[in-house]
Amino acid sequence: MSGRKNLILKLNCLTLGNRNYGYRYYFDKIMKTKAAILYQLNAPLVIEDLEIPSLGRGQVLVKLKCSGICRAQLNEMIGLKGPDRFLPHLLGHEGSALVEEIGTDVTRVKKGDYVALSWIKGDGLDASGTQYKAGKRKINAGPVTTFNEYSVVAENRLTRIPKTMPADHAALLGCAIATGGGIVINRCQVKPNDTIAIFGVGGVGASAILAAKMQGLSTIIAVDIHDSKLEFARSLGATDAVHFQDKHIVAKIQKITGGGVDYAIDASGVKQAIELAFDCLRQTGMLVIAGNIGKEEKISIHPFELIKGKRIVGTWGGETLPQRDLPRYVKAYQSGRLPIEQLITHRIRLEEINEGFEILKRGEAGRIVIEF
Repeated sequence: MSGRKNLILKLNCLTLGNRNYGYRYYFDKIMKTKAAILYQLNAPLVIEDLEIPSLGRGQVLVKLKCSGICRAQLNEMIGLKGPDRFLPHLLGHEGSALVEEIGTDVTRVKKGDYVALSWIKGDGLDASGTQYKAGKRKINAGPVTTFNEYSVVAENRLTRIPKTMPADHAALLGCAIATGGGIVINRCQVKPNDTIAIFGVGGVGASAILAAKMQGLSTIIAVDIHDSKLEFARSLGATDAVHFQDKHIVAKIQKITGGGVDYAIDASGVKQAIELAFDCLRQTGMLVIAGNIGKEEKISIHPFELIKGKRIVGTWGGETLPQRDLPRYVKAYQSGRLPIEQLITHRIRLEEINEGFEILKRGEAGRIVIEF
């Protein structure tokens, strides 16, 4: 890329006393990045320095400030969806960053912009993934990755946000808030008198609780297998909490709501939880499935329940349109109606990422944030 070559030449010209100093500075700070790499399934991520490729059309180089850790990455690491034909590759799909450099035809962001990164497509060019290098090995990357200090990202995975928003809070806009909040607001389109049950109080489930509270719902029921998560849910605004192992879970929820919830969200990715969530619906209720169960698993329901009026739908990132929805969430955050900071339960460095995933596996986390 001509811009990079010119920068290297300028730096070298400015360092006549040491001809290599300018090149080393540029190479260390820009041309290389520390990253967490998935080399094989069911194995820890490997932290290595990678060579950053030149930017192509529609691509943007960003410097990560913070990244969230989502269960979707854990699912990738354990091969929940089957064989992974892209190994080795980078991971991560929500974060906050500064724009360092833009590729050709990029118009929606410029150098110096503060942006939220998301796996959800927005406006702008939909650039394909790229490849980094670790020595002679090629490391694949999709249109957005966030477990690396510097990342080459497609323009349409970036949304400009105010620089006054703290990086750790902004990082959660791209998936946790976009998906959990989007399910409540865009998919369910809840009204204050509606009732909702949320199965699984991880990042997405917890975000759904915040959104439900923001929308003024008087009955917000949290369901989880961990007592600590139920306490966490109450701190976020859940009005009721039911343990997943309670044998009378359906009866309890029906009693709380007088016949069943209007909406249920599964954010657990557990087969039995999806089935119970469906059973907890009132006859005209709707279940939204956000969690991923194993590739070979199937849920079991009685079709007559559908005839009576119950519905099951999926969701794609809470039907979020980033340029429309993320600014709304930022405004709600700034006004205090959407306290995103309450979602963060752990903060780690990139070098501690495998420990972070162990915390996630144990069910101890709301949202874990990597701080660069």
